[in-house]
Amino acid sequence: MTDMPKYRAPALDKGLDILELLARHSKPLNLTEIANGVGYSKGEIFRMLQRLEERKYIVRGEGDTGYLLTNRLFMLGMERPQNKGLVEIALPIMRRLSEEILHPCHLVVISEDQIVVIARVDAPSDLGFVVRVGHRRPVTHSTSGLVLFAFQSAEVRSQWLLRLDVRDNSYRRKVFIERADEVRKQGYASCPSEAIDWIIDLSAPILQHNHAIGALTIPFIDRHRKKATMTHAIERLRIAVEEISQKLP
Repeated sequence: MTDMPKYRAPALDKGLDILELLARHSKPLNLTEIANGVGYSKGEIFRMLQRLEERKYIVRGEGDTGYLLTNRLFMLGMERPQNKGLVEIALPIMRRLSEEILHPCHLVVISEDQIVVIARVDAPSDLGFVVRVGHRRPVTHSTSGLVLFAFQSAEVRSQWLLRLDVRDNSYRRKVFIERADEVRKQGYASCPSEAIDWIIDLSAPILQHNHAIGALTIPFIDRHRKKATMTHAIERLRIAVEEISQKLP
């Protein structure tokens, strides 16, 4: 039985329902799709969409195909002391890492059943795969997500799995846990990217009080250069996450 809320704020609930719906979709949703998704009539949500657009929480897709979530909520989240402090500590070390391995790298944290990129450093060389800040992927379909899950306590893992069981019916629970156990034993992950065929994602945890609060990830491309070998990249990656972890309060 679901507990009834102590206080009701229908307009706020309506706006939050719309934002949460758009957050789960990468493609624009039109007025009808949003109305169906949140369970309100088109008339009930029309003004709310206008206000959210005016406040820059949503934007119209190209060709007025529907509405998309902007990065405004993400930027508000980035102002949280935990995220802001992590980025400030990590960025100088990420820049050094990128110079050492001639590859880009990005910093990832958890956001419910997704990972979100909160910082990135581009490759100093002429070739590299860039992941934009604010990019999201399901935890179960990303190397960074696998690392974040792997380095949690048994209790936190159980909580995550309950959430994933409800929201992601495409993942194989047993396989995901087995892969996470292997990653934890190894100390890092090295997996083919699910997004790009020729990229190997190298990822390692940033630890605070023995659990991962972030993952530092390198989208690795084998360019057959001595300084940019995968072995060298993994070695420098593990040194970088250790240094970031030690600097956290």
